[in-house]
Amino acid sequence: MKAAAVAFYGAALVLLLAALKELLTGFEENRCSMTYMFEQPEYRRVVLPRRVSRLFPAYGLYLYGEGVYAQETRNLKLSGTPVLFLPGNAGSYKQARSLGSVALRKAENMEAGLHLNVFTVDFNEELVAFYGGSLLRQTHFLHECIKAVLRLYKNLKVPPRNVALVGHSMGGVVARALFTLPRFNPRLVSLIVTQASPHVAPVLALDPYLLEFYVAVRQKWSTQAQKLRNVTVLSVGGGYRDYQVRSGLTSLPCPPGDPNKLALVATAVPRTWLSTDHLSIVWCKELVLATVRALFDLVDPETRQLTDDPERKRAVLNHHFVRHPARTPQDAADPSVSMPDVPEAWSEVNTLRLSYRTPKEGQLKYFLFALSSRRRAYSHFYCRSSSLESSSWVLGCVRTAGSSCASAVDLSSGTELLPPYKVLVLSLSDLSSFTHLVVSASNLSGKQFTVECEWQREAAQTLSVSVPHLLSFGFSVGEVTVNSSGLLHQVQLLHFHQVYQAFRISVVSSCRGNADRLPSVYRLRVPWFREDSFTTASVPSASEISGMLHTSGPGNASTVLLQLHTAPNCQYKVSIRTSFPKVLGQVLRFCGPMVPVYTAVTLLLACRGQLCSILRSGGAADMMQVVSAGLQPHQVLLPVYLLHVLLSCSCLQDVSSVLGLPPEDTLPPTFPDGVEGAESHEEWPHLLSPLLYVLGAAVAFWGSALLRLLIRLVSLFLAPLHRPSVSRTSGTLSLQTQFLLGVCLYAAAWMFCGALAIFTSCLLHLYRQTPASHLPPPSPIGCHHGNLLFTPPLQTRLLPGGSAGSPGLLLHLLIGPAPLVPGPAEP
Repeated sequence: MKAAAVAFYGAALVLLLAALKELLTGFEENRCSMTYMFEQPEYRRVVLPRRVSRLFPAYGLYLYGEGVYAQETRNLKLSGTPVLFLPGNAGSYKQARSLGSVALRKAENMEAGLHLNVFTVDFNEELVAFYGGSLLRQTHFLHECIKAVLRLYKNLKVPPRNVALVGHSMGGVVARALFTLPRFNPRLVSLIVTQASPHVAPVLALDPYLLEFYVAVRQKWSTQAQKLRNVTVLSVGGGYRDYQVRSGLTSLPCPPGDPNKLALVATAVPRTWLSTDHLSIVWCKELVLATVRALFDLVDPETRQLTDDPERKRAVLNHHFVRHPARTPQDAADPSVSMPDVPEAWSEVNTLRLSYRTPKEGQLKYFLFALSSRRRAYSHFYCRSSSLESSSWVLGCVRTAGSSCASAVDLSSGTELLPPYKVLVLSLSDLSSFTHLVVSASNLSGKQFTVECEWQREAAQTLSVSVPHLLSFGFSVGEVTVNSSGLLHQVQLLHFHQVYQAFRISVVSSCRGNADRLPSVYRLRVPWFREDSFTTASVPSASEISGMLHTSGPGNASTVLLQLHTAPNCQYKVSIRTSFPKVLGQVLRFCGPMVPVYTAVTLLLACRGQLCSILRSGGAADMMQVVSAGLQPHQVLLPVYLLHVLLSCSCLQDVSSVLGLPPEDTLPPTFPDGVEGAESHEEWPHLLSPLLYVLGAAVAFWGSALLRLLIRLVSLFLAPLHRPSVSRTSGTLSLQTQFLLGVCLYAAAWMFCGALAIFTSCLLHLYRQTPASHLPPPSPIGCHHGNLLFTPPLQTRLLPGGSAGSPGLLLHLLIGPAPLVPGPAEP
């Protein structure tokens, strides 16, 4: 029985270690570039009103500066645009240096002296992710900081009316909580940018204050959504590198149809295309550049303050965080383009595909594609260019003049930026007002690039493949072969819409000939959430893509798309296999906090078994046996699931409130499944409860064995130093000693924290147990062998003062039967 238990819990430990390895290492390496300060950073403290300082003595407000700028703003006479940075859980106000330094460098190249004044809030590095009682206090202090910042600009002719908030982790949650304050003016904040902030739910719901705080924020943003439509919120998740706050929690729980609420993952941000961990998302240069560029584009040059136009805010954020089209939002207002009247610069294309590489010397070059002969046979026009410069490169010709275009309209606003090139896909049904398409291949600067365009039939370039079953363990394979006669193909991954699914997607390309080709781009596109990932591969090559999701789809009809931006005259073989380690990693990523809970449940059941053994036989049983006996899913999982079902019924919720029963410690869903900003609430975590219970029991099983081994090893060193005399009362403490010890521990708890007092008490009892734990086992109670007497464990040293709730008893129950120290015989 013991060998079987060891084998069972050994297998469970292997599964847990495999899941931990995948969770902590199963992602790309950190490819973020570091942001550096060019001069010594300085943090100028902003003096707050005396009333605020008395209410919040541990908090502070600072202005970030460097070098000459720090000297110029010493007297806090400011003329820029205010931006306020909010640190997260245990975060420092000095984390604003990346945002502030990049903003200073950006301001050097701006016209009319536009610049940002970056403020930062000191929340005393409080652990607000574990205790919700501090969140409301931080929210009130943030309100006072916003009013103090705006007062610094009162001497300007046009003072700013609002500030932009940039919050990291729980700082982003506090920023959205501002609007729950009864005296807060919503016009004081028009833009909120959050970085790895858990908006949907807390990572760990450890106290009711945290849940009440989240419920209040969610209700405010849902019930008064119309009043808050002018507040633009951008939430950026870190991706799979951030195992502290998974990106599914960074979606915004807002009603559908609100275009001013945008949530995405850093892997989908143009010019970023990488995953960040929970701390690097603050200093990742690629992401900081996108944030600073967006903030500067949102500044109105006339008022030198953030724009209040929701349309412009939406266009700017879409430009920098979603598509990055060829034209900036300022230029998109006038789509008309004047075309040069140079006949030798124009060429008409009559083939189905164009592949052109510009010469080294600069030239003016335009290609003309006739639409009239292609409308019926084709559905789309696809074009890509390796020149990443923002320009008007695809136009719709309204009026031709011979072999050239006389009047054109810019169509480049739909351009999407990919890592190696920019891409534009036009639907021919939307081009009825144009006679020709014009593609610009001009390289006046002499920089070479490649342009490839073709006519496409969407139905002919879309394939489907069913993903293997979750329990296929990699033996079943879903395959599809793409004979690339075109530049773009789409593979629909059917039945792939749940977060517990994980696959290894292999793409192998083989080509005819050795011609120079643009690299291929494989994009895993998720329709219901902006969590796309990109893989760039040379041609030919073999690439592997991790197929995992941050959020579940709205239903069984939803599918993930694998977009293949391919090279012509090549063959692509796509293979899909279930990755069992990645499945375990996903289970731990979404349900990991339940494992410590089941560990504690197993230990409590084991302690119950030990107490029963002591009452029954007078001694503690072996810890391996009681942990094995404590694995009782029918006594734990079934009542919990039935209670969950009962509490979910609306008819019984009123009854539970009348009876005074505590509410369920989870946040109820606010919006239907599949709506952007709301996670899919399903029953699959309850189906995984037996597995999580076994993993938690494995931690308790091997943790107790490790603790017992550790005590025996420590005893080897402590036994020669401390060998207490043993009698029937040798393990008890006198009343005076107990009183003095209690006073000392109470003083430690009062001056420092209760955890320190509990830890000190456990160390004391652990020390009193260890010296004799390596000796031979004791004889039965009351038996004499020569001049030695062995007394029962509970009487000698495990129950000081006879307290049944002491740490000594707990250690005895967790370790199991421990041998005793031989002492002198009593008469």
